[in-house]
Amino acid sequence: MSIRLSIISTRTGDDGTTGLGDGTRLPKDAPRIAALGDVDELNSMIGLWRTEALPPDVAALLGRIQNELFDLGGELCIPGHAAVTEAHVARLDEALAHYNAGLGRLQEFILPGGCRAAALAHMARTLARRAERAVVALDREEAVNPPVRQYLNRLSDLCFVLARTLNRAAGVPDVCWTGPQHASGA
Repeated sequence: MSIRLSIISTRTGDDGTTGLGDGTRLPKDAPRIAALGDVDELNSMIGLWRTEALPPDVAALLGRIQNELFDLGGELCIPGHAAVTEAHVARLDEALAHYNAGLGRLQEFILPGGCRAAALAHMARTLARRAERAVVALDREEAVNPPVRQYLNRLSDLCFVLARTLNRAAGVPDVCWTGPQHASGA
């Protein structure tokens, strides 16, 4: 896939449609476009996350993931094109196993937060879940390569595990849910 844009303001979307990589045009609120947008938003969030001072291995992993998400977006942009494979999902599974190995068992539900890098990881996690929901909605209308959905599912899990890993590296405890029994009466 070697499409290069030389003009960014084409005005072709002024009619409420957008072009796919195969030249077809769809309404901007079509399920395929929604899925593409959610994957793009996720990739942008990971880009923001990468501006933090991260351990080199995490920074490298997120760089690879951003490139893979771009490929995943390309797959969504060209119906029938396959870019994401089971090998991509397996690499996320390996990363999950690696980073989970350094964490203790969960005793409570974890709330988003902790250090800034962990909070950004939680934002990426929620955006990965949204992108996954959009792909599931698209798959109800048009077949989607199963590894696309699986990749987004594993990525959201990995973001959660990385949030905990980053909190631990920063010496900041995870933010635990205390439940209604600990809430003060108002």
